[in-house]
Amino acid sequence: MENAAMAVAEGTLLGGRVRHAQPLAGHRTGLEPVLLAAAVPARPGERVLEGGTGSGAALLCLAARVPGLRGVGMERDPAMAALARANATANGADLTILEGDIATLHPDGVFDHALANPPWHGQGTASPEPLRESAKRGAPGLLALWAARLAAPLRHRGTLTLVTAAAALPAALAALQAANCGSPAVLPLWPRAGQPAVLVLLQGSKGGRGPCRLLPGLVLHAADGFTQEADLVLRTGDALAMQ
Repeated sequence: MENAAMAVAEGTLLGGRVRHAQPLAGHRTGLEPVLLAAAVPARPGERVLEGGTGSGAALLCLAARVPGLRGVGMERDPAMAALARANATANGADLTILEGDIATLHPDGVFDHALANPPWHGQGTASPEPLRESAKRGAPGLLALWAARLAAPLRHRGTLTLVTAAAALPAALAALQAANCGSPAVLPLWPRAGQPAVLVLLQGSKGGRGPCRLLPGLVLHAADGFTQEADLVLRTGDALAMQ
């Protein structure tokens, strides 16, 4: 399959419930968007905004779990935006994909929830693949920018959910606070039992004033594959409680 001069491969998410085409080369969807979608406490009919939607994996997984969801994704790469639109059509999802930079786009209306898997790599060897590099590497202050832009159209008590590196947690917490998204909840994602968390899910509530909460977390892998708890999220489509 070809999409906007991009070679793509057909695949599925959530145990086959979601059709998902993604680029053959460059940035590939991993576990992050599926886990991110599982953490958003959306209800039927609510509006959800995503920054850096890529091929649409997170919004598609969220729409598969929440009937009547209305999603808006922001994606600066034209080919990826076109691919996200095609994926939305293939799944019959009510998604609008806005093409442009998150710093300059102004989505219409008020949203109940926002989410993102923002670029958080600040160091290390650059990827030779432009799509992967732009999806993963962020300049100083990027987390604060993304949080501010995503929080701006949220209703009072609307949620902002991020998935980021455990090493970027201090910057992400500061970004939520600066965006007036308080009462943060942190859910560590443990690769295996007894191993340090590499990724975390982080959620704040617009106008929230409660203390930071560290949740028990989720162990992803066991000896024979995913843990039972992770499998319920990644393949069955269960939600992750962050509230």
